[in-house]
Amino acid sequence: MIVARTIEELQDVVGGSCVTIGNFDGVHKGHQKLIELSCSRAKARGLTSVVVTFDPHPLRVLRSDKTPPFITLTEQKLELISQHGPQVCLLLEFTMEMAKLSPEDFVKKYLVDGLGMKEMIIGYDYHLGKARAGNFETLSKLGEKYDFTVDRLDPVSIDNAVVSSTRIRDLVQAGTVWPVRSLLGRFYQIKGEVVHGMNRGGKLLGFPTANLKLVDELFPKPGVYAVWVEVNKEVYMGVANIGKNPTFGNDVLSVEAHILDFSGDIYGADIRVHFVQRIRDEKKFNGIEELKDRIAKDVELGRQLLSQPEASIQLTRPNLGRTDG
Repeated sequence: MIVARTIEELQDVVGGSCVTIGNFDGVHKGHQKLIELSCSRAKARGLTSVVVTFDPHPLRVLRSDKTPPFITLTEQKLELISQHGPQVCLLLEFTMEMAKLSPEDFVKKYLVDGLGMKEMIIGYDYHLGKARAGNFETLSKLGEKYDFTVDRLDPVSIDNAVVSSTRIRDLVQAGTVWPVRSLLGRFYQIKGEVVHGMNRGGKLLGFPTANLKLVDELFPKPGVYAVWVEVNKEVYMGVANIGKNPTFGNDVLSVEAHILDFSGDIYGADIRVHFVQRIRDEKKFNGIEELKDRIAKDVELGRQLLSQPEASIQLTRPNLGRTDG
């Protein structure tokens, strides 16, 4: 997948295109179906499949004081989009100037003149342009004027509810991470650099932990989780604690992962933690020995949970290209 940040970078790359456009926070099952439909339509018509999305998220510009924590940061969003087949992703910088464009001005400048759009596929609730005036009906009229067709994907439902970024966010924040897998098509994950912590895990407790420098925005509810830990493209069973370590009187949120059956120096490495199942709440223990006993039980329970066939994990890696612009 070619990634471009400006229309100019794609002048010699895209002729006619089939475009889908959105924020794609989480790249969940609904987003995936939208992208895959766009790709199949593009292939059938001999067009280039293009995903158009934005950085920063428009809400961050328009309502900076009221934005929720986003499920995926830009780098991960691009990785996930690429796994569903589009040839090009146009990652546009969202600004107040862009927000003021009418639907027609945006469509003509970026999609018709810029991408030679011949077909557009949008989600059931997508709007674009100033005051969100660019709904399905408005875009269909613009299609008649500028010679492109518009199709709208119906909502995707799982467990009798529409798949949405809001639903996923609520589940993660509640610590209910297991059902998130069916909505995302993967376990919820965070990524971070392993940094030096308080050095208690190995020396004091006998359970060395990888302490993450936090960069993501959305975290599961504090507690202990069975997780897969991805290190250098390999995955290991693990148990992660999210919280403030109340036994030691800390007051700063941290994420620490004990990686099972692993030894090695990974300070400075980027690792990913995939959340499978919540084990328990974080709690304050009466002393070190009580804490050690509970961690041992957590590790055994985590191993049992991750050994279940339905808790298995498969990794895919993107092929991201960049234009020369």
